[in-house]
Amino acid sequence: MCGLPLISHPNLIAGIEHCDDAGVYKLRDDLAIILTLDFFTPIVDDPYTFGQVAVANSLSDVYAMGGEPLTAMNIICFPIRTMDISILHEILRGGLDKMKEANVLLVGGHSVEDNELKYGLSVTGTVHPDHVYLNRGAEAGDALVLTKPLGTGIINTILKADMASAEMVNKSVRCMAELNKKAADVMRQFSSIHACTDVTGFGLLGHASEMIEGSDVGMVVDASKVPIFSEVQPFVEMGIIPGGLNRNRNFRMPMVEVDNSCPPWLVDVFFDPQTSGGLLIALSADDADRMVRQMNDIGIVDASVIGEVVSEPKGKIIVM
Repeated sequence: MCGLPLISHPNLIAGIEHCDDAGVYKLRDDLAIILTLDFFTPIVDDPYTFGQVAVANSLSDVYAMGGEPLTAMNIICFPIRTMDISILHEILRGGLDKMKEANVLLVGGHSVEDNELKYGLSVTGTVHPDHVYLNRGAEAGDALVLTKPLGTGIINTILKADMASAEMVNKSVRCMAELNKKAADVMRQFSSIHACTDVTGFGLLGHASEMIEGSDVGMVVDASKVPIFSEVQPFVEMGIIPGGLNRNRNFRMPMVEVDNSCPPWLVDVFFDPQTSGGLLIALSADDADRMVRQMNDIGIVDASVIGEVVSEPKGKIIVM
């Protein structure tokens, strides 16, 4: 991270060395704490909804590590001289309601005056030290499960261009505001999970690349099985995409090989930076279909098996 020296400690299970979703520190043989924070500028116009999405996004890292979020502290940057304080009230109300849904206790926070509005959380959770999920460790033969559809970053860009339909925006907002709690509750019932991460700013293929980088395995992604917001296709083909998508693609494309059967617009969607995206889980193929069925049965309708971990080619993702 920015050339800083790595810090080691016998109780540090996950730090900054492998870009995991959160830090994990062992307190006892049967208890570890998960520490994370995230905040960003508004991606939707409605303040209450922005609060909901920001909190869901912040809590997601704890779920991705296999833990339960317990407490949170607000992080607030607010232009008090140019924006009505009622807007901040609605943001915090939306965030608090989402925390209550997650059974998370708000214990404080900090605010500063800033010309640009930002909101998010610092979150503390717990996990058993033997049941921490890292973003590496996937094994050849594992199946890959994704729990939410892709395309929210593109839809946010379409919205900024004033070209998004109300239905498209509503679908995207519902997806971003949905907690990964239910998916994590199902996931923890399976003992064969070898790696997990949440799909956020680096897009599906960016986060998948982190899972195999420097390892002895690769991945095959079945493009037809990846859940997406299909409404984005004509806009992607017109070039209405977020700048972060281009950066993700330029950085990680050397690790990706795309079959001719997969259209270029769909590859772009796979690099789309997500806000409060779904979980990407590598687990035994014998358990994957059962996990997906359980998720589907409780309303996580987009959860799907999207590919597999393979022994060859190492360090590469094949998109078919």
